[in-house]
Amino acid sequence: MRNKWYIAGLHFECSGCGRCCMGPGEGYVWITKPEIEMMAKHLSMDADQFRGKYCRRIGNRTSLIEQPKTLDCIFLQNRACPVYPVRPNQCRTWPFWNSNLEHPDYWNMAGQTCPGINRGRLYTFEEIEMLRTQKKWWSDDDLE
Repeated sequence: MRNKWYIAGLHFECSGCGRCCMGPGEGYVWITKPEIEMMAKHLSMDADQFRGKYCRRIGNRTSLIEQPKTLDCIFLQNRACPVYPVRPNQCRTWPFWNSNLEHPDYWNMAGQTCPGINRGRLYTFEEIEMLRTQKKWWSDDDLE
């Protein structure tokens, strides 16, 4: 991220459309062990059950699976997410991903499918950078 073209900030407001969770292309929602544990607990499952039902290994990482026919996230149900309160970091930081922030054209291309991009509240440069680089959204107390 050499050229911080978004120094003046960017507008974004989630419209709740669910498009960020939809196919048609296959993708990855990377999740960590603590996130698996929190999502499993939220669904009243143990972590091994959760992994077996909702996860796949890609190399040495773990991703949520997609719905087989649509390639939507397995948790997208009627434009809602039953694990939203404990959703993965990747979901929490959308659309402030490196791939979208690399160039204004990439940001605007993401805005073609995400109606919240370039609308709503202004995120400051500092807020964007915090989200862009965020690795952990939970506290260790959340894991107890």
